[in-house]
Amino acid sequence: MTDPHPPPPVESPVTVQPADPDAPESRALIAELSDALERMTGRSGATGFRAADVQVPRSVFVVARDASGSALGCGALRPLADDVAEVKRMYARPGTRGVGSAVLGWLESAARAWGYAAVWLETGHVNARGIAFYERHGYVRIPNFGRYAGRADAVCFGKALAADAVLPAG
Repeated sequence: MTDPHPPPPVESPVTVQPADPDAPESRALIAELSDALERMTGRSGATGFRAADVQVPRSVFVVARDASGSALGCGALRPLADDVAEVKRMYARPGTRGVGSAVLGWLESAARAWGYAAVWLETGHVNARGIAFYERHGYVRIPNFGRYAGRADAVCFGKALAADAVLPAG
């Protein structure tokens, strides 16, 4: 006989929720990311994101937390076009596990719910860990877009969220 009450879903040790990008905790995470990028690439990337970027419709800034409520990482989603969103400010504190995947999964779900057909992002060519992370999550290289066009230090990725989405050939 089949149990009519399935077991509850397994809870992740990480929760992801929208947050104010100007809150002190959010600013601390963004500053940590900027410092890490500066050490890795020589650029902080700070000029590529403003809180106002995620204070428009179909955009969000999120913070990932552990079971005790401590902030572990962050990420953002902002519109690029009617059917394309950009992932920004992806960060997981060193030593954490599953944070990046939880944040990226949350952002992709939000993008689908808002009707985006694809998400794009940029990372530095020297960020081998980031590149491998995005490739593991189904992202493929696309031509550098927007402010990244013509920059040899940047590599751009895209992921189709809708069955009929077409990514630019890279």
